[in-house]
Amino acid sequence: MSTTGYAYAFLNRKLKQTNRRFKSKRMRQVVIYLQQTNSELVQQTTFTLEETFHQFEVIRLWEQPTNVFLEHSGLLPFAVLSQTNNRTATLQQVAQEISEITEQRIQNNIAASTFILAGLVLEKEIIQQLLRRELMQESVTYQAILAEGLAEGLAEGRAQEVRRVAVNLLKERMSAKIVARVTGLSVEQVQQLASEEAGNAGE
Repeated sequence: MSTTGYAYAFLNRKLKQTNRRFKSKRMRQVVIYLQQTNSELVQQTTFTLEETFHQFEVIRLWEQPTNVFLEHSGLLPFAVLSQTNNRTATLQQVAQEISEITEQRIQNNIAASTFILAGLVLEKEIIQQLLRRELMQESVTYQAILAEGLAEGLAEGRAQEVRRVAVNLLKERMSAKIVARVTGLSVEQVQQLASEEAGNAGE
C-alpha cells in the first residue's frame, strides 16, 4: 500500500470513530495542501480504498487570497503560504497583527505556529528578523519542539559516545561479543563498526 493509501486508511478509521461519537453531525472531508507543487494529487477530490469511497474538498493555500487569513487571528500563520506576491511583506504584516493580540498565550502560540509554517517558504534569518523570539519561546508549541530537539541531540550524543567506546575497544582487539556486552550494541552493529574501521584504515 502506498503512503497515500495508508494516510487514507488512517483517515477512514478516524472518520468512522468520529461518526460513531457524533451521529447527528454532518461531516465534511477537507484536504489542505500547504506548499505549491506540480503533483496531480493536489487536483484530486476523490479516493477509493478497497470498499470505501472518499469525496473531499481540496484547499490549495497558494491559491487563496491573503486578506482572508489576515482577518482572523487563528489563520494568521497560514497567510505567508497564501496567494501573495511578496511573502516577506506578508510576514511583516502578520507580525504586526500578532503584536496586537492582547491574550498572551494566544499571541505566543500563533507566533510559534507562524514561525514553523513560514519556514516552508522563507529563510530562517528573515523570519527571525520579523518575529519576536521571546514570543515564540513562551509558546507550548515552541517548547515542545525545543524539548524534542534537545532529546534528539542528547540521544545522538550518547550514540556517538557509545560508538567511540566500541571503536576504541575494537582497536584493543577485544572480540565483537565482549564489545557488544560492554556497550549495549548488538554483535551485528559491532561487526559493522569493525568493518567500517577496517575500510577507513585501508583508504
